Amino acid sequence: MDILSLFIIVPIITILALVFAKGLKQARIISMIGSMVQLGMSINLAFAYFAERDTNSDIMVFTKDVVWYKEFNIHYYIGVDGISVALLLLTSIVVLAGVFISWKMKDLPKEFFISLIVLSIGVYGFFISLDLFTMFVFFEIAVIPMYLLIGIWGSGPKEYSAMKLTLMLMGASAVLLVGILGIYFNSDADGGALTFNILEIAQVNIPLEIQKLFFPLVFIGFAVIGALFPFHTWSPDGHASAPTAVSMLHAGVLMKLGGYGVFRVAMYLLPEGALHWSWFFIILSAIGVIYGAFAAIKQTDLKYINAYSSVSHLGLVLFALLMLNKTAWNGAILQSLSHGFMTALFFALIGMIYGRTHTRDITKLGGLLKVIPFISVIYVIAGLASLGLPGFSGFVAEMNIFVGAFQHDDMFYRVVTIISVSAIVVTAVYILRVVGIMLMGPIKNDSYLTLERVTWYEKSGILLLLTPIVGMGVAPLWLSNMILESLQPFIQGLL
Repeated sequence: MDILSLFIIVPIITILALVFAKGLKQARIISMIGSMVQLGMSINLAFAYFAERDTNSDIMVFTKDVVWYKEFNIHYYIGVDGISVALLLLTSIVVLAGVFISWKMKDLPKEFFISLIVLSIGVYGFFISLDLFTMFVFFEIAVIPMYLLIGIWGSGPKEYSAMKLTLMLMGASAVLLVGILGIYFNSDADGGALTFNILEIAQVNIPLEIQKLFFPLVFIGFAVIGALFPFHTWSPDGHASAPTAVSMLHAGVLMKLGGYGVFRVAMYLLPEGALHWSWFFIILSAIGVIYGAFAAIKQTDLKYINAYSSVSHLGLVLFALLMLNKTAWNGAILQSLSHGFMTALFFALIGMIYGRTHTRDITKLGGLLKVIPFISVIYVIAGLASLGLPGFSGFVAEMNIFVGAFQHDDMFYRVVTIISVSAIVVTAVYILRVVGIMLMGPIKNDSYLTLERVTWYEKSGILLLLTPIVGMGVAPLWLSNMILESLQPFIQGLL
């Protein structure tokens, strides 16, 4: 059995075990064990990757190629580089943390955990796929469970939010499929056979006019799930209605498919199209960065604040990718990882606060630092990481993004970079505003004096997410070097 296929097989085994689970206790124990195994696999994969790189100079390692549908040359073709390994590690951590945070789920717990793990299968498969068709299939597997997770287990206008999310992402998928087929039917431009193989297509000189035509379709198809402005509106509503663990996976993992897909497919396979269209999408990304930050200031609902913050931070990922240089791309990948951990941590904390106070309105909260100090202190730390304080993951990522972006001599790139940098100041405003209103000052409700203590499973989920945020900030080089090494083939495609 190849090491990467286990990321599909183990979750499937977990789902089969959940089918026969009896009651909440068995369902959560099975889910926890399955998620722990996945985390162990991702850690083992990281060590195996470093060992393999010492003897293997291939672009991708641990590859496996099995013919799936011969007539159209579709393969189950998988492999990883340093970027994929890092994102698999992110996914396994967020999934396990989500299981801990959902420990008290009493409404159809077995079905909830099954849906959550199906989503993780799609994400794992997407990150390891090297065949465009297989990647698209896993992309759809990751998106579809969101409708059920929000529509069944959500709150507020959950049916509307689930429908809006699904329709917008399905619309983006239709656009993406057209772009993928456009690449496929031009993959024989050098006289070879039609193929969905990403590594083979990267060696084909697809005509410039074809690249100009299909790059926007592929970019938008992926970037919608990455909250590209103005197609971001599904995300805040989806976050607000989703249960806590689903918000964690939604923002922490699912939205990362957008940036990764743009990078792995649009940038790598259509580099001349990227050069042609970059200015246009840079403008949209920069607007998203600023708009998301200012929109967060206007919100009073904790989930909406974090949702619009995600629009801003993920806008930086797309912004950095469109800068088309190594430093900015390194920052984009680091930002994807940093944002994944930070936003999952924020949503976990928000869920814990809501579960105790029964409100997410910051104007009705106050003095929480006195009654739930553990949650409050971690919220402050997450906020400092979000606004880019040195010593945390956000600082490392944003420094690479803005330094890489400012390396361009063109005045256009420098102006939009300066505009985007201003979002850091706005981020500080809304983070400190929330901390001041919600955590400081007098206790606004006497019932808060008897709030439930933080449980072991809540602490486990929180510390699981906090560790990489601090680890990336204190010792970023091992991860940065792994990413930089994997970027070389992409940079060569732009030269």
